[in-house]
Amino acid sequence: MKNIAVLFATVFAIVLGLFFGTMETAFAITWNWNYSGTGVAASGTFITDDTPDELGFYLIIGITGTRNGETITGLQPAGTPTPGNEPFSVDNLISLNNQHLTGDGFGYSTASGSYSSTFFADFLPTPGYLEFLSAPPIGTDFTDVGSENSELPISFSATIIKWEG
Repeated sequence: MKNIAVLFATVFAIVLGLFFGTMETAFAITWNWNYSGTGVAASGTFITDDTPDELGFYLIIGITGTRNGETITGLQPAGTPTPGNEPFSVDNLISLNNQHLTGDGFGYSTASGSYSSTFFADFLPTPGYLEFLSAPPIGTDFTDVGSENSELPISFSATIIKWEG
């Protein structure tokens, strides 16, 4: 009987080890970010996954913060354009490299119903960061960009503040 109990305990331990040993552990990185330019200042935190792509970029999966004192309410889904800036989709990627953002950048919404898309403009004679802001009322296609919208040069920075996991 003692041998059966030992065998049972051993099998149970192996099964638990296999089960828990193959479970995925969720890891995330928290970043501080900010940017500013003429008439604009935004800052907050990003949450990214913990694994960079082959170019060193991490996927942003969450955002908090403010833009000109207004609360940021959500992250624009990767692969979609910020409203009013069609057809330009965001990829929500960030890097520790000198160039923190890609040409697609990240997007977010604010409490007033505005949308911001922040990206690295490598097509400029002097490449740098830009913020495109679309403010209500927002048109349905790229040709509806009106005087309420803006595209401003900005200074952008981001740093990792916490590895979680």
